[in-house]
Amino acid sequence: MKYIVMLGDGMADYPVEALEGRTPLEAAKKPNIDRLARGGELGMARTVPEGLRPGSDVANLSAMGYDPLSCYTGRSPLEAVSMGIDMSDTDVAFRCNLVTLSDELKYEDKTMVDYSSGEITTEEAKELMKAVNTELCTDEILFYPGISYRHCMIWHHGPTGLELTPPHDISDRRVSGYLPENLRILDLMKRSYQVLNTHPVNQDRRARGLNPANSIWLWGEGTKPGVSNFEALYGVKGSVISAVDLIKGIGLCSGMKVIEVEGATGNINTNFKGKGEAALQTLLEGRDFVYIHVEAPDECGHHGDLEGKIRSIELIDSQIVGPLLSGLEKAGEDYAILVMPDHPTPVAIKTHISDPVPYLLYRSAFPINSGIETYTEKAAQSTGHSVVQGHELMRKLLAQA
Repeated sequence: MKYIVMLGDGMADYPVEALEGRTPLEAAKKPNIDRLARGGELGMARTVPEGLRPGSDVANLSAMGYDPLSCYTGRSPLEAVSMGIDMSDTDVAFRCNLVTLSDELKYEDKTMVDYSSGEITTEEAKELMKAVNTELCTDEILFYPGISYRHCMIWHHGPTGLELTPPHDISDRRVSGYLPENLRILDLMKRSYQVLNTHPVNQDRRARGLNPANSIWLWGEGTKPGVSNFEALYGVKGSVISAVDLIKGIGLCSGMKVIEVEGATGNINTNFKGKGEAALQTLLEGRDFVYIHVEAPDECGHHGDLEGKIRSIELIDSQIVGPLLSGLEKAGEDYAILVMPDHPTPVAIKTHISDPVPYLLYRSAFPINSGIETYTEKAAQSTGHSVVQGHELMRKLLAQA
């Protein structure tokens, strides 16, 4: 028996007026996932416990079978693990976004134009982060380059509990109401604007009509993570496939194999087909479980890109789910698959919400007549099935492991 979680980050949504009241899941053509819906269990699961922010960190921990209330120490430490940063027990990690702020003279008057600096390339970002580290690092504070706009700051003996605002929560808003109260962090962000705004990389980006990455934005702080070993907890050997450091970090902390896929980007231009092929390969080579994470629906949600979100769902269906299940069936492997988002990212509001998410659980050896024709939010709500603690879905998936 092979076990699969197909996680479409931010895939759930609100009804959209432009779609005549349908959601992107309802509008998307996804025949492979809908086939599973006709023979599987649908329901709603709460992946974000009350009192925690609806971040991909908390929600993906739930989807991976971990109770965030008992193991969550912050987002950035998980990303730091993926980046190979060796944190001490007294280190505090911070997510460091490269963002685009508007050009008002006072930092407080600026607007969050783009939390991802136009999906800046990793090569450009490395040059900018090198400049930031040269100008802003101290004996206490160091910056580490990551992928695209996602980077890391380590503060030795740094503070926690700071209530820092994620930049994707304030798209198109003036930053004055969301700046950190910690003066050291605010100073770093302000000084970074002076370092980055006229940097040659940004001058070149402006000349090409692209958003400049003219400031860092610090958030998501936390201490060294404490995630249990997945195999010891659930009795199966697992692999993780993702383009983003956060999910890779959870995989590494849990002792799972992290598989790199060439061309995996974390946006709609990612290598969907390659992720599906890698998932099939790791299962056929002896792994029991694979967690496939696709960031594209979430990124489209953050950008208010309705067409892109629908397309990303369709590509998950056609280039990952269909070929993966066909390959397993051809190899004579029984499988159980859980299809779900981690949280909704509605295109109307461009940020995460804590609402329960629709899940679909299908077992190839024991299909049922669900009476459901398609996997959507409305269909999942109609069944009355509810998982109050999202991390319990993993036990449902692995019930026969």
